[in-house]
Amino acid sequence: MPRLLFFYLSKRIAIAALVIAAGLCFPVVMTALFHQLPPAAIRGGLLMPALLGTLPTVLYIALPMAVGVAVALEFSRMSADGMIAVLYSLRLSAWAITLPSAFVALVAVGTGYWLSSIFAPAHVGEMHDVIYVIRNSLNHRMLEPAQFYTFDNGTRTIYFRRWRSADVVSGMFIHQFSAEKSEEQIITAAEAEFRRNANGVVLILSNGSIETLPADGSTIRTAHFDEYAMPINMQGTGGLPQRSWRGVFEMPLLEFFRERPLPTVDPHRFAEWMSEAAKRCGIPFLALTHALLAIGLVLNLASASGRAAAATTVTLLAIPLIHVTILVSAETLVRQDPRLIFVVGLAIVAELAAAIFLIERQNANFALAKDMPAKTMAAPRLR
Repeated sequence: MPRLLFFYLSKRIAIAALVIAAGLCFPVVMTALFHQLPPAAIRGGLLMPALLGTLPTVLYIALPMAVGVAVALEFSRMSADGMIAVLYSLRLSAWAITLPSAFVALVAVGTGYWLSSIFAPAHVGEMHDVIYVIRNSLNHRMLEPAQFYTFDNGTRTIYFRRWRSADVVSGMFIHQFSAEKSEEQIITAAEAEFRRNANGVVLILSNGSIETLPADGSTIRTAHFDEYAMPINMQGTGGLPQRSWRGVFEMPLLEFFRERPLPTVDPHRFAEWMSEAAKRCGIPFLALTHALLAIGLVLNLASASGRAAAATTVTLLAIPLIHVTILVSAETLVRQDPRLIFVVGLAIVAELAAAIFLIERQNANFALAKDMPAKTMAAPRLR
């Protein structure tokens, strides 16, 4: 294939794949974020960590389908415009026509493996950190006024009337119990400021009082203050708080295979590991199989000089259906029975084999048509 034509077709397919991938990822990511994040998360600065923790995973899952659909649309356009017939007239075989699409697909495969094995595991944990912050109310800007919040296993309760600014509230009420001192305290303040440091948050109370109630029921002590500071276990400037657990989806490639659990020791974690392995190893490769299958379907179902509507419809239905089926199988069936990972692998191999068969079939027809003039010229003339 001429170099200029190769880069022209590759550019068209790559741009179409990126546009389709963006169209697939945007609604999925936005739906996930709006479902998981309350409105106060934006005020708490949790939107970007959640976006970075979600987008890479969705992208490497959606990219193969985007490449397959982009190739199907481009080859359908080429067939409808008669461009495939022109390429055949230039003595380009069916395999030569697939080179631009295969090049874009291989780039997508490499990108998918980089996202699934390196980039996504490094950032997917941030989304779970955000969920941990939301469920434990560890970001002070996410606190809503006129609600009670408990901290430190229920030993401390905080309530305030309203926000005055991003970090200052009015009408603060705190109830806390100290097991070491065997006493409980009720703290009220006209105003309170949340000040972050690297390790947490320091609550600066202004113009308030402290009532101390000993557990033995002795005399209540009351003290007034102009300013009082207390540390609170909340999200500081050092980043999102660390969770007590770590999923297999957060492990980079080498650690992921090194930490493979034994099925006899922890069957549940082994099933989760196998499902993640099926997605990491199988999904990115689908960019190549989808692209080749789309080419094979269009070349065999559409006329080289036009009438590609039926081929377009069949291909645009087949590629998403196959992709979703393999993805759901890797996510659900493998979790139920890890041995079904071989079924997922066989499905990918079957799609690749079907694509090669369809393209080779069209290539054989092309070779037969190319040889016909030579055979005709070589035939003896009739007198």
